[in-house]
Amino acid sequence: MKMQVTEIAKAVQADNAEQAWPDVNVTGVAFDSRHLTAGELFIPLIGENDGHKFVQNAIDNGAVATLWASDHADSAPTAIPVILVADTLKALQQLGQYYLQKINPKVVAVTGSNGKTTTKDMIASVLSTQFNVTKTHANFNNQIGVPITLLSMEPNTEVVVVEMGMDHFGELDFLSRLVQPDVAVITMIGEAHIEFFGTRDKIADAKMEIIHGLKEDGTFIFNGDEPLLQERSASVAQRKLTFGLNETNTLAGSAVQTSRASTSFKTNLWPDETYTIPMMGAYNVNNALAALLVGNTFHVRPAAAQKAIASFIPTENRTEWLTGADGEAILSDVYNSNPTAAKRVLAAFSAVPTNGKRIAVLGDMLELGEQADDLHASLASELDPSLIQSVYLNGSHMVALAQALADKYPASAIHYYPTAGQPQLIADLKQAIGADDEVLLKGSHGIHLENVLAALEV
Repeated sequence: MKMQVTEIAKAVQADNAEQAWPDVNVTGVAFDSRHLTAGELFIPLIGENDGHKFVQNAIDNGAVATLWASDHADSAPTAIPVILVADTLKALQQLGQYYLQKINPKVVAVTGSNGKTTTKDMIASVLSTQFNVTKTHANFNNQIGVPITLLSMEPNTEVVVVEMGMDHFGELDFLSRLVQPDVAVITMIGEAHIEFFGTRDKIADAKMEIIHGLKEDGTFIFNGDEPLLQERSASVAQRKLTFGLNETNTLAGSAVQTSRASTSFKTNLWPDETYTIPMMGAYNVNNALAALLVGNTFHVRPAAAQKAIASFIPTENRTEWLTGADGEAILSDVYNSNPTAAKRVLAAFSAVPTNGKRIAVLGDMLELGEQADDLHASLASELDPSLIQSVYLNGSHMVALAQALADKYPASAIHYYPTAGQPQLIADLKQAIGADDEVLLKGSHGIHLENVLAALEV
């Protein structure tokens, strides 16, 4: 990004847009004064804290201008240009949309209950073989993160791949209309955020909002194995393409083989080729199929796409194999969890060969509402004592799973700890692990299993 203050003021329709501004170049934006770098525009947002209070820190770190809420005008700084707006968040979103229209890249929007970050990373890898691509960084996938992603584009960006998250109705509608995608992708429908929606049907309705801003000549790509999406796609006027493991899909995967380090598969469109991704789990094949289908839509050469998904780098803490201090293999997936994702990872973990024990460490899955205990208990279907020898459970809702496992596992193999009992879990786990063992860590970020991971790596 490179814009002068005058241009920014006009783009956000600032209250003082007609002011005589100095020729100050802005090279980026930041809403966190601690992470701001020299040359950037500071955007003070009002949440748990009022960002306006940290403007001096932003100036000290090199901010060259700031957006500023009009109702805070009396406390505006004088050391840098101040762009007065009614709402700094809305101005950020307005600026992001303005810059998107200025750069005018193709836009690929990605959402889904599971797999959207991995799919985003794969799509970016595939498209980068032929285009200059910008993608969502980390989990910048909400009303703040999406415009930040747009404003991070270099002027030569040809395609921007935007991940979109949501936990309430209307959020994807807003984000889709903000970016107006050329391609919209839905990875799958699960139970994530079911606390706010109640049923998978309503989750599907909310995910379908991603097409509300889809261009008339755009393409809707979705998981064709999901009946809820098949039903809702009937009303979509734009071009529709599907991916999945059923042979009726536009791009169908088959002959799936998985190991600890990789998964391979074949497809119906390129039947003579074998595709390999550097991740375990058959469930990741759908993510790869979505990326290949997007690449095909952009006419990426099949051989280039094949190499791209084989070498893409997944976002940290997304089903990542690590080595513990005692030599044990650790499958870390501590960023997020929901019943669908947990069952898929447990199935994949159970299939990985080992010379030792398999140990599952599972933390609470959050935002499941009144169905939380039942959904936690449902994980018992993927826990087999002949495949996963012991289970460590952490969190208030994991009591339900402990009870569900009582008839399947000996009492000595089930270890339950309340949310605050993680230090004892770590101590017990470290005593039980051997060098040949494999350990799965899976839980919602709010349960902080990354602390367990850190302790095992020491």
